Amino acid sequence: MSTPSLVLVPGLRGPAPKHWQTWLSHRQTDQGRQVRTVPLRGRDHDDLAERVADLEEAVSAAAGPVVIAAHSAGVITTVHWAARHPASTGAVRGALLATPPDLVSPLAEEYPSLDRLAAGGWTPVPRHRLPFPSVVAVSTDDRIGDLPRIEEYGAAWGSRLENLGAVGHLNPAAGYGPWWRGEELLAQLGMPLRVDVA
Repeated sequence: MSTPSLVLVPGLRGPAPKHWQTWLSHRQTDQGRQVRTVPLRGRDHDDLAERVADLEEAVSAAAGPVVIAAHSAGVITTVHWAARHPASTGAVRGALLATPPDLVSPLAEEYPSLDRLAAGGWTPVPRHRLPFPSVVAVSTDDRIGDLPRIEEYGAAWGSRLENLGAVGHLNPAAGYGPWWRGEELLAQLGMPLRVDVA
């Protein structure tokens, strides 16, 4: 079975230098594995349709199977993509869906308002079963992801729930950075662990 490509789906503000997704990308590319990051077309880009189209392009361009690692609003992008592009989902071996926002709890000032996100097509959040294995990694103290509501989303998506404990929003502000547990969860979904060479 061929090693899958890794497709990274960032949150609303796109890739960040000290983010765990960036760390993961470096670790995988160092192993010679193909990594694709869904781009962000500008800091204030909040048009869901364009993000879904970019994810479709990333999956379609990958050679062979893919594993998705999505964070925050990237999780919402992923579930919308799965609903809109069912023919492409067969390429997905699995998806790690880390700390999704509920899009009901207020966001910080630097993010678009919930009304603006609704106008951009982000809500309602799809509650259809995903056609590939998935893990929803949840935080017990994420102020933009109410735990019971995220658990409901995960159940609707058919995802296995992974409770990470109090990790905030699992972003650089919360100290992530390297996130070793994420790499282990991706391995469970079909993305082999990096093997360090002495």
